[in-house]
Amino acid sequence: MSTFVKAKDGLFSRLKSLTRIQRFNHTLHPQTRPESEIGSDNFTQEVNVSKWKKVDARMFGIYRSLIPQYSWNVLNILKHRGYQVYLVGGCVRDLILKKVPKDFDVITTANLKEVKKEFRRCEIIGKRFPICQVHIRGSTVEVSSFETVAKQDEGTQKVYSFQLPHGCDEEDLVRWRNSMHRDFTVNSLFFDPFSNKIYDYANGIADLSSSKLRTLIPAHLSFKEDCARMLRALRIAARLGLSLTKDTETAIRKLSPSIGKLDQFRLMLELNYMLSYGAAKPSICLLHKFNLLEMFLPFHASYLDEQTSKAPAQNCKMLMKLLFNLDKLVSCDRPAHCSLWVGILGFHQALVSNPQDAFVIWVFASVMYHGKWKEGVGFAREHAKGLVKFFPEISGFSEIESDEELAQKVSKLTSLVQDCVIALTETDSGLVVVPRRVGRDVCRMLNVLVIDIESYERKRHSLLIDYKLLGKGNPDETRFVLGEIVLETLSGGLVLGKEKVDEEEKKHQQLEFIEKNMVKQQSVVRKNRKSGQLELIEENQSAVRKNRKRHLATLDSEPKLETAKMQKLVENSLSFRRELAINKQMANVNEECQQISKEHLQVGDVRESPKGERNTAQGNKLEKEDYHSLVEVISKNIDKCKQVVKTKSGTKPLDIDKHNQVVKTKISTKPLEVDKRKHDVKTKSSTKPLSSLFR
Repeated sequence: MSTFVKAKDGLFSRLKSLTRIQRFNHTLHPQTRPESEIGSDNFTQEVNVSKWKKVDARMFGIYRSLIPQYSWNVLNILKHRGYQVYLVGGCVRDLILKKVPKDFDVITTANLKEVKKEFRRCEIIGKRFPICQVHIRGSTVEVSSFETVAKQDEGTQKVYSFQLPHGCDEEDLVRWRNSMHRDFTVNSLFFDPFSNKIYDYANGIADLSSSKLRTLIPAHLSFKEDCARMLRALRIAARLGLSLTKDTETAIRKLSPSIGKLDQFRLMLELNYMLSYGAAKPSICLLHKFNLLEMFLPFHASYLDEQTSKAPAQNCKMLMKLLFNLDKLVSCDRPAHCSLWVGILGFHQALVSNPQDAFVIWVFASVMYHGKWKEGVGFAREHAKGLVKFFPEISGFSEIESDEELAQKVSKLTSLVQDCVIALTETDSGLVVVPRRVGRDVCRMLNVLVIDIESYERKRHSLLIDYKLLGKGNPDETRFVLGEIVLETLSGGLVLGKEKVDEEEKKHQQLEFIEKNMVKQQSVVRKNRKSGQLELIEENQSAVRKNRKRHLATLDSEPKLETAKMQKLVENSLSFRRELAINKQMANVNEECQQISKEHLQVGDVRESPKGERNTAQGNKLEKEDYHSLVEVISKNIDKCKQVVKTKSGTKPLDIDKHNQVVKTKISTKPLEVDKRKHDVKTKSSTKPLSSLFR
């Protein structure tokens, strides 16, 4: 009886979990819901399996070469251990849109503990949605597990009613269940790089083609589950140029106050994704449109409100110009540290609070860009000739003649920027987004322009941006890029050494191209070394070319007949070695060749020449060095052959051409017996001395 009760309880728990693990997919049958139902959490929907899609990734121009090597390593290791692995989320979306992905996230059927065992540098992070961070080749790959979502489904309290899908296999069901827990349809795509298949269970590809950003479940439910999704929606729409659906816009306006519940770390993370990856300007515009900017940056929100009321055109706003020039320099694959955009916001706030002379701003930016006080001042005096029309940031233009007075004003402006940066970390109204640690780093970066600015010198060796240092927040690199952004804003694109920068970029691209080709060639060489044949043939061919030239140079004084015979012997010996390298039965052929060469290469002391016909000991030494790699096999057999030849000194000389032909036939066919070979040597020998063989 107890066994029956346990079985009944187990079956009940499984059925209960099945009703909980599935979620409503409103994108499969999109329909407009009345406003009165937006606040309701109860809904029922039938899942249409016929609309699930499996698409060949090559239709979108997606190939394996687009996946970085460190991600491939993670995929291959898990695949070879017998687990299913996929690329998932934003990287698939960006590859379809031919954008550079920010990262390549992996999902697998292995649980997190199994993933951790496979990698030496791996850690499990996160409480609500734990994942594995795999550190490999200087990069980090986030690996999640299908099992994580399954466990969360078992403990959820919400029940979504639906009809269980029919006509799908187990792998489809696992992928579909996971996709239903994603935030947006465009992020619910799975890519199997081993089969080149993209799995779409929520019409994500159709939404990408129509430039729509849609939530998987009704927007108000999705944002209640995780209010950070509202910020993520604005970030994705800003970077990819997608438009939000009506229910998404309505839910953001209604639920935006819940963002204040997020901690500072999460807010800073989302804001940094917006401003450091090449979409700062459109992100600020969307935050301002949905009244979220005043929560994060109240000073700049009021500035945009005032500017919009006076001049609707965005081109006249200095803040937008600064952010636009920032977006030109950074991207998803070349992001900046948060200290850069914090410095830009602090700089702009200082100008709005205390308008400055345009020439002072020119010098401030030029010194940071050139890394030297005198050179920066000289550049500003040469190029700052006109009044820059930015109101209220710039008060006017007056070229200051005294360097001391100019240094004082630049130092004062720098101090104002530092004060405004500190104010960003201590906002009275709104949320404190910028951590104090970041504010201190920015102030420390600007200290060189406050303390003894006239002796400031940080001369750069190149005008190219080092994005590794910029991403790590290096003070010198961040200061250099900040100066370039301000100069671009003031001059409208005029920067000293722009042509030099273009040339260096071309050289840099050429070097990267060469390095990539070298890596490919090295991989090919490694493969060929495993077989050993190609490497041996190439070495023999290169040795032939070099030694033939040296050999002919040393034999210029010898008769042409002797030269031809020596050259023919060298070529025959080379072909002999080449056949040994290519033959599959290397061991057997080597033994047969050694036996044949010992019995048939009875050429006597061919290296000895009469006096006067060759050079002195110096020439013999050169000849020995030239032919050491090619006649090594022949020289080993000469001593043994001498003994046989001495007993038959009255025989005829050995015919080399016939001998080589016999050797080749012996290698490719069944070798003759030793006694028969000796008989051939005796009958083919000559009464002439062997020393005249190569004359």
